[in-house]
Amino acid sequence: MAGVNIEIRENGPLRVVGPVTITDKDGKEYNIPEGQWVSMCRCGESGDKPFCDSAHSDAGFEAESVAK
Repeated sequence: MAGVNIEIRENGPLRVVGPVTITDKDGKEYNIPEGQWVSMCRCGESGDKPFCDSAHSDAGFEAESVAK
């Protein structure tokens, strides 16, 4: 089984590649199977937080995309 991988997308979201379980504040779980992915908002503009809905494109979001 592969581990979780988090990719920093160019001027966009964080792509989380499963297997991983994401749990919200109410305890609702989102299970992402191995090899599948979900994009997590990092621009703050998504109408579907914490998930990305591509609002970063219209918002003109720009951010470093390299890990330091």
